[in-house]
Amino acid sequence: MLRELLGCIGAAPAGLVGDTATDTLDNVGTYRAAGTGTTCTTIETTLKQTYRTLLMRIAAIDLAGTYPENSRRVGQPEVPLGTVTAQLADLADAALTAALAVAIRHVYGDNPVESQLAVIAMGKCGARELNYISDVDVVFVAEPADAAATRVASELIRLGSHCFFEVDAALRPEGKHGALVRTLESHVTYYRRWAETWEFQALLKHRPMTGYLPLGRAYSDVISPLVWQASQRNSFVADVQAMRRRVLENVPEAMKHRELKLGEGGLRDVEFAVQLLQLVHGRYDETLRTPATIDALAALIESGYVGREDGANLIECYEFLRSLEHRLQLQKVKRTHTLPAESDYQTLRWLAHAAGFRGHMTQSSVEKMLDELRKVRLSISSLHHKLFYRPLLDSVVNLSVDTIKLSATAAKEQLRALGYLYPDRAFEHLTALAAGANRKAKIQAMLLPTLMEWLSTTADPDAGLLNYRKLSDAAFDRIWFLRLLRDEGIVGKRLMRILGNSPFAASLIIAAPDIVKQLGDGATGPKLLETKPDTVSTSLVRAASRHDDPDKAIAVARSLRRTELARIAAADLLDLMTVQEVCRSLSLVWDAVLEAALRAEISAALRAENLTTAPAEIAVIGMGRLGGAELGYGSDADVMFVCQPAEGVSDTDAVRWSIGICDRMRKRLAKPSGDPPLDVDLGLRPEGRSGPVVRTLESYRRYYQQWGETWEIQALLRAVWIAGSQQLGERFIAMIDHFRYPDGGVGEKTIREVRRMKARVDNERLPRGADRNTHTKLGRGALTDIEWTTQLLILMHADAIPELRTPATLTALQVVAEHKLVDPEKVQTLIDAWIMATLARNAIVLVRGKRVDQLPQPGPQLAQVAGAAGWNPEDSQEFLEHYLRVTRRARKVVDEVFWGEVISEHDDY
Repeated sequence: MLRELLGCIGAAPAGLVGDTATDTLDNVGTYRAAGTGTTCTTIETTLKQTYRTLLMRIAAIDLAGTYPENSRRVGQPEVPLGTVTAQLADLADAALTAALAVAIRHVYGDNPVESQLAVIAMGKCGARELNYISDVDVVFVAEPADAAATRVASELIRLGSHCFFEVDAALRPEGKHGALVRTLESHVTYYRRWAETWEFQALLKHRPMTGYLPLGRAYSDVISPLVWQASQRNSFVADVQAMRRRVLENVPEAMKHRELKLGEGGLRDVEFAVQLLQLVHGRYDETLRTPATIDALAALIESGYVGREDGANLIECYEFLRSLEHRLQLQKVKRTHTLPAESDYQTLRWLAHAAGFRGHMTQSSVEKMLDELRKVRLSISSLHHKLFYRPLLDSVVNLSVDTIKLSATAAKEQLRALGYLYPDRAFEHLTALAAGANRKAKIQAMLLPTLMEWLSTTADPDAGLLNYRKLSDAAFDRIWFLRLLRDEGIVGKRLMRILGNSPFAASLIIAAPDIVKQLGDGATGPKLLETKPDTVSTSLVRAASRHDDPDKAIAVARSLRRTELARIAAADLLDLMTVQEVCRSLSLVWDAVLEAALRAEISAALRAENLTTAPAEIAVIGMGRLGGAELGYGSDADVMFVCQPAEGVSDTDAVRWSIGICDRMRKRLAKPSGDPPLDVDLGLRPEGRSGPVVRTLESYRRYYQQWGETWEIQALLRAVWIAGSQQLGERFIAMIDHFRYPDGGVGEKTIREVRRMKARVDNERLPRGADRNTHTKLGRGALTDIEWTTQLLILMHADAIPELRTPATLTALQVVAEHKLVDPEKVQTLIDAWIMATLARNAIVLVRGKRVDQLPQPGPQLAQVAGAAGWNPEDSQEFLEHYLRVTRRARKVVDEVFWGEVISEHDDY
């Protein structure tokens, strides 16, 4: 091929000392085309025709081997894929050698060639695994890298792209913005100082192709060691994963099933996986330093980094896809890796026949080809996790007799590359889970490759693996646990997402392992949603009431609350509940705990005092977010207690008895435990923290009538009965309606007072050093801004619009929009911000395990918060920018509606 292409242009060695060019035209090197007798157009036409003839010669031999021998035709031996791709790469080498010869003639004429120019092949050409119709990626290195060398390189690209295939130099340092030609020293300086991870991944397939090969080999000698150090970069894993994700995201959804290369279960999946393993282990194992995918996979198998059976299956699948890609390109001699549309049956039929498929009575050749393609894609996807994780388990326990055991050092190196920041600990967890001869260890060894792949997509795989180990220990005596993970894949997938994204939820599940049973799907959908919050509340109160000892009753309530919190958090993390549903469910759990605790205290007091009836009825009034059914994971319970003396009992005695009940209940609930705290806050009662813990209904009425301040009346907007005597609670609510929904609405004086209080909150309540832009409670456009705006609108309009008489922020805002008290579009802006701020606030607790209102700075912890909020952890910056954008718009609405500022109509809401 080289002789034919060089011979057709009358090429001869260019005369560089040490060059590999020969008079017999046997070797690639630096040649010069003949200078007389032919025009530029004639040369290009000759080169194009010669190249196409040679290409079709390869294709003819390849296709002939597709057809089996029969009575009418002598069969041809099948040509291995590796032979075809190598021949195509050799043809590309020959073609660009010829193009370089013409470029040298064009630039230098008959003058001496003063620059040594080496052409470095990259990508599939560099790995000698080229397609029929493909771009050929190149990089140029020259000594000196002068204007003449640049002109030669430019002319080579022009000529090669016109006559043969697209020649692309975009993989050079700095890409298309960088110098086309560099010296060796310049290349080395760039790769040592500024190169990104993807550039080292690209260099894995580099190969001195043609031109002045001594310089090309010198380039390879210096650059190759840098390639094998890339896996030590801090950003290595994230960079590789981001590259793969970008490839998948760039494939339109409608085209994914037609993509042979870029879709899931496609060629790029195999190539990325193999390259990652090469970069991880090639640093120590030089047998892996081979550029071709199939050769590299074979080396990985031989050295034990990939299981033999899995590797063989992967090679078979990869070769099938590459062969199908070749046939697809030969149909129209056009670069493509996209299958024809299903409606284009004739083209599909041609492709199936060219790929060697034959139809029969029950299945056409097209159906057979598409069936095989589906199987191959599924196989690649299922083998993907084994490729990375199965050898890790083999390093702990031999799963098959023909598998070479991966060393502990290599296993830890692989764990680090897969995103584990603490590979020594991760390896210890694997050993603890899977080592041993018992049945459970064997099942764990079967499960862990898949579980670990699911963990790798979470915000914190290290914590996830540790949590799984703890959960496995906690569920050691539960026979169903491993069986469920083995038989219902969705359970394991959901469990790993929870364990790797939320320490808070993980600790709840470890303490209540039976919740894992609810991670599967039932007849009507996810089992997590089969449990209704109202039913949970009733069951919690009933179970606690079976115990006379209030400590035991509250212990039962804690246990059932723990299980319900685990259910809610799991459903939240799996995006099975909306923010509103999460908050309502959390609020109902608190209501039930308070009901159970109050009943237990009253029952114990009656026994202790030998009473048959209680001296007073007690009702618990929910306030704040508890009253609005808008509690988050870390919220306290804001309440007030009201009592009503029994017949014949004085107010003083009734209040004294009720205070004893409520104080003991609060202290018992606040006792330290391993569960999330149960703190009851009475700060919103009359006179605040200095006021009595319990008042009678009449005492409350007198207080609000004579001394109630604006902030206390505003607090009543979210008051609702939640526990204790329902009749008394409803009487209390009816009594306060007169104060919180005054006839005609509040006047300007009250509006000014509410605004004054809000200004004071803004100035005094934000913690020192907090960032107002990212504080989910007190920040700009965050929860407090939206809730105060809503409450001001209720104070102003609830008398005239009864639907506004609701403690729930979002319900009130919807009424505001329906009645057009505020432009509905602006109301939606407030709703969106409330949901986003609540989502973020809950996510912080799911990650931190305690109430923190400030979003973290960009970094690993923000990635965890983003993951807990349902975003991809790698998109944490986008999550933060979305939060800032939504709350910024909400703040403009607050400035207009709450503060009365005039906002330009051009402002963006």
